[in-house]
Amino acid sequence: MGGAAELSSLEARFAQEAEAVEGREALAELRRRWVGRKQGIVREQLARLKDKAPEERREFGQGVNRLKVAVEARLEELEGAIQAREEARAKASASVDLSLPGRRPLLGSLHPVSLVTRELEAIFAELGFSVAEGPEVEDDFHNFEALNMPAGHPARDTQDTFFVEGASGDGKAGRYVLRTHTSPVQIRTMLSRKPPIRVICPGRVYRNDNDLRHSPMFHQVEGLVVAEGITVGDLKGTLQAFIQRLFTPDTGVRLRPSFFPFTEPSAEVDITCPFCGGKGCPVCSGTGWMEILGSGMVDPRVLEACGIDPDRYSGFAFGMGLDRVAMIRYGIPNIRLLFDNDQRLLSQVRT
Repeated sequence: MGGAAELSSLEARFAQEAEAVEGREALAELRRRWVGRKQGIVREQLARLKDKAPEERREFGQGVNRLKVAVEARLEELEGAIQAREEARAKASASVDLSLPGRRPLLGSLHPVSLVTRELEAIFAELGFSVAEGPEVEDDFHNFEALNMPAGHPARDTQDTFFVEGASGDGKAGRYVLRTHTSPVQIRTMLSRKPPIRVICPGRVYRNDNDLRHSPMFHQVEGLVVAEGITVGDLKGTLQAFIQRLFTPDTGVRLRPSFFPFTEPSAEVDITCPFCGGKGCPVCSGTGWMEILGSGMVDPRVLEACGIDPDRYSGFAFGMGLDRVAMIRYGIPNIRLLFDNDQRLLSQVRT
């Protein structure tokens, strides 16, 4: 076959292969096969130039150059066509069909503890309370001593308390504790304000305890009232108004004598079981009652530690676990479920 006829056959072959190209991978393979630097067909034809007779070299060389130009031009044309198709597909996929029905977005929900906290804050706001906050890393004075718990008290045992070395919420270096209750906020409030005082103190607290009903980190809310002439009647009336507002107006309330280092007298507060209405069930162990919080009159020594005259002022305090209230309110059997962030649980308590 002559040189011209040979090049014409190659050009026809390239045109046939180019027609079959549809995507970038096929185009890249076609380019490599025809104009590749190492084994391209065009390069192979140029290498044959030295084998031609002198009188054939000029015509053959010109023919190879024409083939090269035609191949490269067709490759550029194919690349442009592929690029145009890709852009058209991208534009089509990005377009919005206004005739389609809208998609309802997934809605988030507040955590059960957050819901209960907000509800309690709203209830106590109606009763004239404000919200007070304090650091979660506390010193010995605010967490123990000022609350009538001197050195050697069982509550200081390392089995109950997380001790840490470093800086407290006030930025002072030393040996501190992760607060075991929100009562230190009451101490800070009494040290910074003069009576009358009426506050609640919600927040995270920490204890070295972990089982189905306890977590090493949990949530509490405590309340404090200090003013002239405060009595146990004020305590019971406040708690009864709060509990019946939180649950139902016919919820029964009873106070049982108890002991807390920072209140005297002290009482545990029970409510009629919200699951059986006081008839008795497995949740309340058949008693019809369920413990909900602890309370009492502020011990005069606590008032003295905060610079408040116990002969002039009196007060009451109470505290409850927000996690326990959330479990009761939403029928959650295991406290760990409150910290798993399971969307199925969160969606059930959406309000």
